[in-house]
Amino acid sequence: MNPHLHIVSFNVPLPANYGGVIDVYYRMKALAAAGVQIHLHCFAYGRAEAPELERHCVEVRYYRRDMSPLRMLDRRPFIVASRDCKELKARLMQDRHPILLEGLHCCALLEEEALCKGRTIMVRAHNVEGEYYRRLATSERRWGKRLYLKMDARKIARYEPTLARATAVLAVSEGERRAFEAMGCRNVHTMSSCHPYDEVASRSGQGTYALYHGALDVAENERAAEWLIDNIVGGTDVPMVIAGANPPERLRTKAAAHANVRLIANPSDAEMQRLIGDAQVCLLVTDQPTGLKLKLLNSLFAGRHCLVNPEMVAGTQLGDLCTVADGAEALRNALRTLMQTPFSDSLLASRRERLHPLTPAEAVKPVLDLLK
Repeated sequence: MNPHLHIVSFNVPLPANYGGVIDVYYRMKALAAAGVQIHLHCFAYGRAEAPELERHCVEVRYYRRDMSPLRMLDRRPFIVASRDCKELKARLMQDRHPILLEGLHCCALLEEEALCKGRTIMVRAHNVEGEYYRRLATSERRWGKRLYLKMDARKIARYEPTLARATAVLAVSEGERRAFEAMGCRNVHTMSSCHPYDEVASRSGQGTYALYHGALDVAENERAAEWLIDNIVGGTDVPMVIAGANPPERLRTKAAAHANVRLIANPSDAEMQRLIGDAQVCLLVTDQPTGLKLKLLNSLFAGRHCLVNPEMVAGTQLGDLCTVADGAEALRNALRTLMQTPFSDSLLASRRERLHPLTPAEAVKPVLDLLK
């Protein structure tokens, strides 16, 4: 008999066009393919309902996220308080199926003893959120947003030990698994992020440009793209493509000032995958050594050479599949070399072998084991 599973998602997971929802959507899809009967519950804000989700689910329900400023006064983080929904709780009380909560964002449900008692409740921890928000605050230029991030980072750090009430916590890396255990969480597993690829789709040969991709309206990614222009490719003849959602005007202006830099705003999923596949080098840097970056997995499964800084692969065990360089000069030198180095069949074969455990079908095994 196929098991039933409630999945509570912090947002509507289609279109799957940024890190968090990519992970949610392709995990849900892999679980459905494994025979799990999915009951999907989505908090809808800034996104329309997605009928395509019904292809993979027994039912799909949508709930309003309460974005009232009054929620800022709650003792809990805004990302949690704004998703505290009586309608959702009532619906989940109608049966005793296991629940998978996607992110700390959805963990107000862990406060309901009647809902949780004697029930399997898993939390997919997308980050150690307190640390993640603290670092986001340091990257944010807008003072209002920076103040909000600092305040919520403190609230999140106080609230995060609530995860200890879950049956299991599913962390994205070994480093974060240890961090959750230090908070008192029990039964913490490492579970890789999910993505569109059932197998490595990289092609051998040689492309013509370097690529940075990410959600460009996220301050961390905007700053990374600007840093690459200013310190790595600006003033060189290396063709550079920067692609992602909602690039701010400041980044558009900076890119336009360089003849070798092309900015592609809001590419479709298909166009983004084509850009990754055609690139010679996926050039990825971050100042946040947290979590497992979906852009890195996407690049390894679909692209050629991956050139990264140490923070991009921290705690991931993927560093040996990339060229890792620390600092602007080392990155520039490595980029020049890789632009002239074809991606060989032997590198492709090695990547296929190493990445098989990180395909979605393999990644969801911790959830399937808990459902047993």
